[in-house]
Amino acid sequence: MTLIIAMFLFSLTMSISPGPVNMVIISSGASYGFRRTFPFVSGATIGFTLLLIVIGFGFYASIEKYPLFFKYLNVAGSAFIIYIGYKIASSRSELSLTKSEAPSFTQGFLLQWLNPKAWIACASGVVLFSEPSNNTSLIIFIIIYFIVCYLSLAAWAVLGKNISTLLNSIGRIRAFNFCMGGILITTAFYMFLAQ
Repeated sequence: MTLIIAMFLFSLTMSISPGPVNMVIISSGASYGFRRTFPFVSGATIGFTLLLIVIGFGFYASIEKYPLFFKYLNVAGSAFIIYIGYKIASSRSELSLTKSEAPSFTQGFLLQWLNPKAWIACASGVVLFSEPSNNTSLIIFIIIYFIVCYLSLAAWAVLGKNISTLLNSIGRIRAFNFCMGGILITTAFYMFLAQ
């Protein structure tokens, strides 16, 4: 039981803490509402879970052998996050946003695979909660993480939707989009320079 609580707390901490995916979700929730943000939430959750499965069942050993992989991932991930941040920061500040495109399932999926935070969360989780001789604890960890990740990302979308009531003018929407995009771009530069 203690192990399951530890798995839950690790998953919650890593999923609910602010990061690139959460910033896109809160911005999308504010602009498009929960329903139109949900495909991105689903893509991000499924993408992360698949990444966790791949790392948990063998890829982790390859990553340890090729640490240069993380440098390339960091560059590619930072570039993609900067691109998403730019799209958010420069999005049109209309009060009626029905014609715009909300982030898609595919973008959510890809963002997780290009997000160094997701790779670090997966690798550290696998190290903490897997046993070489038995896959049961890893499977339990993956199931717990999937549920917690879905709920955490959905909570960010609900938060974004509720923030939208404060965004009742073009100036406020523009400022919010600029701040969210700026946070993403700053995060990407930080991740790039920290390597």
